[in-house]
Amino acid sequence: MLKIALAQMEVIPGRPDLNTDKMLSMIHTARTQYADIIIFPEMAIPGYLLGDTWEQQAFLRDCEAFGKQIIAASQDICIIYGNIAVDWSKRGDDGRVRKHNACFVAQNEQLIATRIKTLQPNYREFDDTRHFVSLRKLAIDLKQDVESLLEPVAVIIKNKEYHLGCIICEDGWSDDYSIDPITALTTNGALDIIINISSSPFTLGKNNKRNRVFSKQAQETGKPLIYVNNTGLQNNGKTVYTFDGFSTVYNGDGQIIAYCPPFTEKLEYIDLTIAAGGRDLSPVSVPDDFTTVSLYQAVSYGVRLFLQSIGMNKIVIGVSGGIDSAVCAALYASIIPPQNILLVNMPSKFNSKTTKDLAAQLAQNLGCLYTIMPIEQSVENTAAQLSGTPITKLTSNESFQLSISSFVLENMQARDRSSRLLAGIAAAFGGGFTCNANKSELTVGYSTLYGDQAGFLAALADLWKHQVYELANYLNTCVYGKEVIPQAVIDLVPSAELSFDQSVDEGKGDPIIYPYHDYLFRAFMEYWNRATPEDILHWYKEGSHVLEQRLGCATGLVDKIFPTPRHFIDDLERWWRLYTGMAVAKRIQAPPVLAVSRRAYGFDHREAQNSVYFTQEYLKLKHTLLSAT
Repeated sequence: MLKIALAQMEVIPGRPDLNTDKMLSMIHTARTQYADIIIFPEMAIPGYLLGDTWEQQAFLRDCEAFGKQIIAASQDICIIYGNIAVDWSKRGDDGRVRKHNACFVAQNEQLIATRIKTLQPNYREFDDTRHFVSLRKLAIDLKQDVESLLEPVAVIIKNKEYHLGCIICEDGWSDDYSIDPITALTTNGALDIIINISSSPFTLGKNNKRNRVFSKQAQETGKPLIYVNNTGLQNNGKTVYTFDGFSTVYNGDGQIIAYCPPFTEKLEYIDLTIAAGGRDLSPVSVPDDFTTVSLYQAVSYGVRLFLQSIGMNKIVIGVSGGIDSAVCAALYASIIPPQNILLVNMPSKFNSKTTKDLAAQLAQNLGCLYTIMPIEQSVENTAAQLSGTPITKLTSNESFQLSISSFVLENMQARDRSSRLLAGIAAAFGGGFTCNANKSELTVGYSTLYGDQAGFLAALADLWKHQVYELANYLNTCVYGKEVIPQAVIDLVPSAELSFDQSVDEGKGDPIIYPYHDYLFRAFMEYWNRATPEDILHWYKEGSHVLEQRLGCATGLVDKIFPTPRHFIDDLERWWRLYTGMAVAKRIQAPPVLAVSRRAYGFDHREAQNSVYFTQEYLKLKHTLLSAT
């Protein structure tokens, strides 16, 4: 029997000093508990998402030095950990010193094995091939088959030899690759345990899939599999990721026999009988991570760690009486003291008494600071200045004056609230102001650049509108246990209230029909094979029920919204033009987005400012549908 410690630690990116101190403390604790092996996550020493910090040779030397401290601490315990492996004599594809994402095995104050990551992800937020040389590339350099390099690591514990199959994160997700590291390990010698060290960001529902994949691997090999992931927060500039840990142990039948709770730093122990493959331990049930509970955990955890990482403890939130700002306020008030939160209502002549009263009620329910700062006078002064100041062509001395349209006036209000008031209030208050935008708005640019799309963090920008409502109900029911977000806010028609045409008291609101457009936009943005108008029109042509099934929206909704193909196509083209047009420019300048979905805006959704394009097949389908009516 082996006593194994799962070191599910919070890894602080770019701080190998702090990470090493924590690892040494965990090693000491595990040794006092007579653990035989302690397993740390991938890149436990340096962190994983570091951008081009990987190009700093001084940083690499530090990581190596801290790694030696971990090796020196391996007396009477076997330590498995992730760090950068540097080959100073070679160069990578980028012309810089060659670097490998590696798993190190240390025992008796000696480094006994190094295993290099075989499969490097090059999708979503990952950029491994920019910095690291994989085992696949190294095999080419060595003129060897990569499979031959995937050998188990032999360690002697209690006078008995054990064979550990050490792989790194993506190596366990090999279905779409030509190489299967686990199959190679089982082919190249005796194998007792598969160990997967990972640095895997949270995605809603991802752990459910991981359990299916890793359970199958354990079952097919008949060997126990130990997965160790880190917790914490890391980012790549434009997108911020939480790491949930959820480290898990599977027995040789693929059953889960232990796991660490998500979003919690934990040193978990398991007594594993190798001969039985862990089958002597009772299976345990693991919580579903595709729930509102997981959504709240990820967003709350991410906001809390982000505030800690930037040293911010005072927050200003513009509250309109609408759902997005209400959820932001309730979310932040569950993380930092309400007296450190200043809620600001900034009404114009277009804001109803209904929403103004709801904003005040929200502040009272949460116990936050509250103020009302009307924008009417300043917006009128700006409009008067713009329209009343002559613009002159100096070569001919001809002059004209700008005309302020209703659309320009709407944007002026949004910018006055954010760029002038909230920015100034935040500076005076000693904090930052939030961006309350949701993912639906961000998708089609239904927000104002330098206005309501500004702020230090977009905490809700990876949540579709229906998820914002789910979070509102969860905050009331489960976090606060009372109605802090007034039910009237949840029931209110969503509206920007920037003109009388958006009067909430008359039931007028946003042009986005969220029960349908949430799902249409998701198809554009989140699907693995991202949908285009061509795909949407194909599904529509097959029947509304086919489209609804493909999108996942409610049955019968499409025909209720769009009486004719012309109405459907006009709507589709309107949002596609915005999504691939002006909205791109706005998203590029948006604040960092806290990621929770399978694809978030920012570095997770890399896009270029190109012209709007419709495929030839789409144009043919459009012609066919419109000619038939």
